Amino acid sequence: MPELVFFSGTMDCGKSTLALQIEHNRSAQGLAGIIFTRDDRAGEGKLSSRLGLVTDAVEVEDGADLYAYVVDHLSRGGRADYVIADEAQFLTPEQIDQLARVVDDLGLDVFAFGITTDFRTKLFPGSQRLVELADRVEVLQVEALCWCGARATHNARTIGGEMVVEGAQVVVGDVNQSDTIGYEVLCRRHHRRRMTAATARAAALSPDVLPVTAI
Repeated sequence: MPELVFFSGTMDCGKSTLALQIEHNRSAQGLAGIIFTRDDRAGEGKLSSRLGLVTDAVEVEDGADLYAYVVDHLSRGGRADYVIADEAQFLTPEQIDQLARVVDDLGLDVFAFGITTDFRTKLFPGSQRLVELADRVEVLQVEALCWCGARATHNARTIGGEMVVEGAQVVVGDVNQSDTIGYEVLCRRHHRRRMTAATARAAALSPDVLPVTAI
């Protein structure tokens, strides 16, 4: 039976790499798919991995009807054996409903990839709808690590290395940027304390914590 599967995890845990692997495996078997994405780090109409892999994709806008797109593609003689939706957290709840309809009405597997919560630990609307509708939710087992070495469970937004907890929910950036807006994965303890790798290094170098030596 076709399924709507949501692969979730923190940033930097290999979601896009897995999406590309699924695309590679199925295309190697002679299958054809449609890839949707939104706000990928590589630019418009791209699905990319931090490992350097990239492929073309359909850029999704707010008002796009994904079900209608697939139906139109098929009606024009195109082929689609499955659908991949990367950066699914940026899709609207209505677009997630449309992906579910692709599964139910067209009989195609849909593989969605995305992070569940934003930098404020709040659910993305698209991810929330996926959790509500998906036949399966798979938490990726490639563990991203906090700077302390613990398993990373939260996504943090940083400006100049300092964690911020206010601002628009969607601001495109990348991990480990230090000069502008960036993102970092943290364990819950350090996310609660707003302690990033940069602030931890600064604290370690502070004169307040250096050992006292006799004169």
